[in-house]
Amino acid sequence: MGLTSLEKIVALQKNPANIRNLCILAHVDHGKTTLADCLVASNGIISSRLAGKLRYLDSREDEQIRGITMKSSAISLHYKNGDQDYLLNLIDSPGHVDFSSEVSTAVRLCDGAIVIVDAVEGVCPQTQVVLRQAWLENIRPVLVINKIDRLITELKLTSQEAYTHLKKILEQVNAVTGSLFTSKVLEERAEKEKEEEEKEEKESEAFSEDHVYDWSSGLEKADDSCLYFSPDQGNVVFASAIDGWGFRIQQFASIYSQKMGIKASVLLKTLWGDFYLNAKAKKIMRGAQTKGKKPLFVQLVLDNIWSLYDAVVTRRDKEKVEKMVTTLGVKVMARDLRHSDPKVLLSAICSQWLPVSQAVLSMVCEKLPSPLDMAEERVEKLLSVGARRFDSLPEKTQELKTAFLQCSSDENAPIIIFVSKMFAVDTKALPQHKQRPLTQEEIAERRELARQRHADRMAADQTAAESHKKLTHSESFPQEGQPVVVSTTKMESLTLKAEEKEEQKETFIAFARVYSGIVKKGRRVFVLGPKYDPAQGLSMLPEGCSASDCVSEVPHLSCCSLESLYLLMGRELEELEEVPAGNVLGLAGLEDYVLKSATLSTAPACPPFSPLNFEATPIVRVAIEPKHPNEMPKLVHGMRLLNQADPCAEVLIQETGEHVLVTAGEVHLQRCLDDLRERFAKIEISVSKPIIPFRETVVRPPKVDMVNEDLGKQQKVAIIHQVKEDISQGRLSDTLHVDPSGLVTLTTPNRLASVSVRAIPLPQEVTHLLESSSEVIRTLEMINMSLKEGKSLDVSLRTLEAIAGLKAQLESLLQGRKWRNAVERIWAFGPRRYGPNILLNSVEGYQRPSVWQCRVREDVASEAGALRDLDNSIISGFQLAAMSGPMCEEPLMGVCFSVERWDIQSSAPPQHQDSLDEGSISHDRKAEGNSEMSALVEGLAAGPSQAGRRPEASSADCYGPVSGQLIAAMKEACRHAFQAQPQRLMAAMYTCEIMATAEVLGRVYGVLGKREGRVLQEEMKEGTDMFIIKAVLPVAESFGFADEIRKRTSGLASPQLVFSHWEVISSDPYWVPTTEEEYLHFGEKADSTNQALKYMNAVRRRKGLYVEEKIVEHAEKQRTLGKNK
Repeated sequence: MGLTSLEKIVALQKNPANIRNLCILAHVDHGKTTLADCLVASNGIISSRLAGKLRYLDSREDEQIRGITMKSSAISLHYKNGDQDYLLNLIDSPGHVDFSSEVSTAVRLCDGAIVIVDAVEGVCPQTQVVLRQAWLENIRPVLVINKIDRLITELKLTSQEAYTHLKKILEQVNAVTGSLFTSKVLEERAEKEKEEEEKEEKESEAFSEDHVYDWSSGLEKADDSCLYFSPDQGNVVFASAIDGWGFRIQQFASIYSQKMGIKASVLLKTLWGDFYLNAKAKKIMRGAQTKGKKPLFVQLVLDNIWSLYDAVVTRRDKEKVEKMVTTLGVKVMARDLRHSDPKVLLSAICSQWLPVSQAVLSMVCEKLPSPLDMAEERVEKLLSVGARRFDSLPEKTQELKTAFLQCSSDENAPIIIFVSKMFAVDTKALPQHKQRPLTQEEIAERRELARQRHADRMAADQTAAESHKKLTHSESFPQEGQPVVVSTTKMESLTLKAEEKEEQKETFIAFARVYSGIVKKGRRVFVLGPKYDPAQGLSMLPEGCSASDCVSEVPHLSCCSLESLYLLMGRELEELEEVPAGNVLGLAGLEDYVLKSATLSTAPACPPFSPLNFEATPIVRVAIEPKHPNEMPKLVHGMRLLNQADPCAEVLIQETGEHVLVTAGEVHLQRCLDDLRERFAKIEISVSKPIIPFRETVVRPPKVDMVNEDLGKQQKVAIIHQVKEDISQGRLSDTLHVDPSGLVTLTTPNRLASVSVRAIPLPQEVTHLLESSSEVIRTLEMINMSLKEGKSLDVSLRTLEAIAGLKAQLESLLQGRKWRNAVERIWAFGPRRYGPNILLNSVEGYQRPSVWQCRVREDVASEAGALRDLDNSIISGFQLAAMSGPMCEEPLMGVCFSVERWDIQSSAPPQHQDSLDEGSISHDRKAEGNSEMSALVEGLAAGPSQAGRRPEASSADCYGPVSGQLIAAMKEACRHAFQAQPQRLMAAMYTCEIMATAEVLGRVYGVLGKREGRVLQEEMKEGTDMFIIKAVLPVAESFGFADEIRKRTSGLASPQLVFSHWEVISSDPYWVPTTEEEYLHFGEKADSTNQALKYMNAVRRRKGLYVEEKIVEHAEKQRTLGKNK
């Protein structure tokens, strides 16, 4: 097919029934970009000979060098299937785990996906991730099993073995989709049952009978016919993209139906499966495996391909090749037949016999949905953001669902656009600045201008020569002419500088899709922020308000005009005047309104779309500073641009003033730094070593010591004495008391208040639950704040269910005497009010309102008890303590602080005007209480919590010195309570999946062992000599890990690192030998490496904290042999 004109593509955009928006998803190195090359070559954009070598959609230099895709890029292709013309908006996405955020941005804009699986490696970790991402976005996948040539040339399998191998791969992929489907069906069924139970309870509570729970009943009714991949359904292509061939069994069914006289429909059902051809009876029969016969797929399909490879690549049999070429009816050029590389001849034959582009594109057109076929469920999912249900949205918002489903391009239809990411383009690459071919008139005009200029120059030279002769007679002439020349050169240099400045600019283009309406150049639209509430917007805006009216008072809503519309063509951009619904496009002019992703609409009733599902969490942090301090503004500007251009990177300024870049992994970090240096900041930068996050926690006292001996009382006494000694040396010794059981009592410096706190380790399951439920806890905190302020908040049923579920789970996990009634007594979560630490209210006689009060009716909640004065100071002190622990100022995790006593003394020394009663502060404090400094301290520390003070307590000055001292006392008490327990560091851990052959297995284990890795399992992949090793590895040890493994194994093993969890480092950083056995085993100095201490000191050193280490120990004078030295 020849090159498609822009006019043809614009015409095709207007027919949404024949548009297919699809992305290519796969594990890294499974052949996405090579397949994309084959599809691009089918449109004549690149040569078919270069397909697979050019990697057209990898337009960045570092992508070409590394050989991996790092960003998702789109291209529009035209395909004629039968008599129908189709427009395919194809998005190629990365497979590397560091760039999985780019996959999320691509998946959101598509209706279907091509999932590619390597025929040798099978289903890999990232294959499962992309299948899950496609599932979460409700898009339909089709399957391409790629690199089948490796089964012939590398694994040297017979056609029969290859068939068995391909069957296993298909089963693996279907097992992944099956598990996703099962979980969804069971969830839906549980919701339905819950609703039915509630209805039954309301109607009658007359009788109850024994109910046997059958968990599979929902699955039997559910329709899963179109869910699985099967060649006879036409949603599987077998291919080798590098050799340019691919097929669906439909192609072979039509070929053999003509040759053998069997109906194509029969062949289609029997070509894949346990069927064989009985030559005598001329029948297709079942049971090939039991009878030891060749299955039809092997006999009619694979044997042909195997014999072609055998003749062309293995034996290089010229006669046989010529015979095959004539039989297949393909034309091969003489130079291809003579070529020294057999692969050239092979791809020349295969690309004509079984072109991969035809197989894949016909499957896409037949099997993937058009924008008109969008599922109702997907629309509801997109429109219901956060905890809100679709039913609870305003009526006008619910009406937009029909606009989505109709995908109408009428002038009256509301415009709805979703921007999934912003990407930077060099301004010179925009179509406006592109050189276009000149017309005949323009060429003639330029020729005339050039002649004129030449004539002028000749005349000027002549006059200059004459003036040179007359130089002795009059010197005034050249002096008069000189300034004119200078001024023109100055002008030229000025224009050059201006051009340079213009050239340096990066233009941001939004990667977006139109879901409804027709978008035109210059159209004004609303930009809906992620927190925009359509109900609030509709109530505040006048009826029939459009984006052209200025609306500034509505929160999270702004207006902008769409400057330019672009058709995305891989490395090129084409300018468009208008884009109808159902198409993917690029939008210019949004850089000031959109940070990373946004929803644009002309209807204020439209809610912001639900946020993208990012699989990778940014974990690798580095601090960045310019080499030359005067270039700081350039760095700040560059980091702002980088933050906008990368969907996953985060840029923040720490309290220390450092500019920190947070990325998803090592490769991602390298790409961001290269972009910063060469594109956005264009300055030299210094990058710190990666800032590795740790967490601090406490554990139960260990049962055995470091040499696995049972701990006696002697060891415990030693620890308590040691803690007491440390405290007695501290500056707070007169106000601090530590109980042998670990209870810390601390009095404020003005002796007016004292707090007793105990630190208890939380069970591991509770910590995991709190960490995974951070969104629910944040919502709960928001509801509680608004209730304290006296506002009523409309909370959806789903949110209340989630909160109730969290409470029930906590109650089931916190069992036993120690945790009796603990869930009801939760005072706050921390740090930042939603972290994995708990503050418990164990103060006798203090009944404060529960954090779960949003679940209780308001009249009941009001009886639960009132807040005590300075309640917020206790919470603020706890938040500060949880934010930075005593070991190395890292956040705490899995710690419960129980406040067991909190006394505010009634009598105070006369010099203090802040005399206190048991629960309130006297009113005659004036100037001191209202001092600006204490207000500032309290405001900074307590943060938003001050808004939560009850109106009755407002008479007590919450900004007084007592409040500030109580915050500090609470923080110190928490820190000392933490230190009274056995302390441990928690390290961030990666799960690491490595595929390696048997011969390099030992080297892989060596690298893992050296870097504190721990192998969880190792299994051999059936039918191959590959081993899959699953291990965990600390993030702190992961830098350079992938490179080292590749070097040690000569590139035969490559790891995939994904952030998994936090794990307690078992060794105690403060451990010193105390028992006789430990002295014998570790020696007096005990200077063997303590991993936790090493990490802790590294963090302390980075933060500028005191590190206790001896630089030289037992030094001796150096003795030299020469006496006179």
